[in-house]
Order: sequence, then C-alpha cells, then structure tokens
Amino acid sequence: MTGVLRFFHLLGAMVWVGGLITLGALVPALRKAGADRSMLQAVARQFGRVSWTAFGLSVLTGGWALVDYLDAPGLPWKLGTVALAGGLALWHQLGARDQSPRTRGILQGLILAASLGIVAAAVNL
Repeated sequence: MTGVLRFFHLLGAMVWVGGLITLGALVPALRKAGADRSMLQAVARQFGRVSWTAFGLSVLTGGWALVDYLDAPGLPWKLGTVALAGGLALWHQLGARDQSPRTRGILQGLILAASLGIVAAAVNL
C-alpha cells in the first residue's frame, strides 16, 4: 500500500470510528440539554453524509490495497467486521424512523463494537 493510499484509508477510518465515538458522546448531551427530535435528526443526517463518505473512502482504498494483504491471516476477520459494521449501519439508517430508541441504541453500540473490531483487525495485519 502506498503512503498516499494508506493516508486516505486511515483518514476514512479515523473519521468513521472517531465520528461514531463523538456522536455517541454528543447525542446524550444534546438530549439532556433539551434538543428536540428534529434537531437530533438533522445531526444524524449530517453525520450520515460524513460517515458514509468516510466509510466509502476506506472501503475503496482498502479494496485497492487488498492485493498487498491477501496472505495476511487477519484479513478475513477485517473484511468480516467491515461487512458487519457496514451492514449494521445501513440497517440502522434505513430503519431508524421505525426503531425504538432502545433498538437504535443497541444498533449504535453494535456498529461501534464492529468498527472497533475493524481497527483491532487492522492493527494485526
């Protein structure tokens, strides 16, 4: 993986995972401060735009560099956690309006856990 490719891959991953952590910390504070549902929805929509762009950047650059890691024993774990995190995020985003706050919270926690799993797998490549 070239330095430029690695830079954009890591940039996308940092925005994705860092955004999840930041949003997880901000939403409860916004609720406590009295933010109404429309404000939280606006925050979620903007986060979705940024985070899906970052996720896409990571997937694109990771796919481009995949050939360098085909023999890495941790590659199936990383690819599996990427698919899991992306699938959970898509399920959450497409169904958020019909999900209870509890279900949304559980999904958000699972997305974060899967995303941290991606980071752990990447460290071991």
